Amino acid sequence: MEKVGYLGPKGSFTEAAAAALVPHLKRVPYATIPDTMDAVAEGHVDRAVVPMENAIEGTVNITLDYFIHHQRMNMSAEITAPIEQHLLVTSERREAWKEVTKVYSHPQAVAQCHQFLREWLPKAEISYTNSTASAAKYVAEHPEENAAAIANDIAAGAYSLALAEERINDYEHNRTRFLLLTKEEKSFEHELLTEDTEYKTSMMISLSSDFAGALHQVLAAFAWRRINLVRIESRPTKTGLGHYFFIVDAAIKKDEVLVPSVVEELKTLGCGVHILGSYPCFSWEQLNETPAVSSVEKK
Repeated sequence: MEKVGYLGPKGSFTEAAAAALVPHLKRVPYATIPDTMDAVAEGHVDRAVVPMENAIEGTVNITLDYFIHHQRMNMSAEITAPIEQHLLVTSERREAWKEVTKVYSHPQAVAQCHQFLREWLPKAEISYTNSTASAAKYVAEHPEENAAAIANDIAAGAYSLALAEERINDYEHNRTRFLLLTKEEKSFEHELLTEDTEYKTSMMISLSSDFAGALHQVLAAFAWRRINLVRIESRPTKTGLGHYFFIVDAAIKKDEVLVPSVVEELKTLGCGVHILGSYPCFSWEQLNETPAVSSVEKK
């Protein structure tokens, strides 16, 4: 039976994304994002699901950087899911949650709930974990600590924790993009995949030299072909200050004409070009009957 690795432990947002994208695969949790990606490269699992970008905090840098510099794989599919963060405590502390002295969670989740923590738990010590689910697991396994976790209600159920406060993220429209990665380029199959399914083609582009108008020339290669770029981001090459490459997501499926012609034009300009994947893009609502990752009813 094929397996898919995900950022665990059980009850993480990433597990929910993996269950939606590849429900037929056995899910295997890993402690960190690099561990999850390494598992594919080493043949322990066939695919991996990792968080790539959050609407509030932006790119998950550890995912993108490890992908680029250490484990270059194929981007196979994408799901964008609503994210609702809750404050979880042991049942004994549900009424006294304002007295907790420590809050555990993933750095991105903590950043998403900054205003809530600042207003309601300003003196609580923040302790970072590898995932929101691992934070919930830790709090459940250490009831002697006067602590809380920021995680979803799936983790609350998995580790028998109480929801002290619901939807504590600072912004309502909190969504995260999760990517399905494979060791080799392979077509993605899903029963909801149709001719109308939206696709993206992701590329990594490095400029030949730093001169006026260099980035403009790169963007022009897409613009005159009327290829829409839905994301463009610079990341350091890690070879020195001021050295960057660009990650671009084009709203187009890799074909035999437009995408190859873009690549050839960029190479003619002296740019380095790597196609990271061409993949279907789904929303959580498309692949699930429930409206969000969190199943808690709106207040």
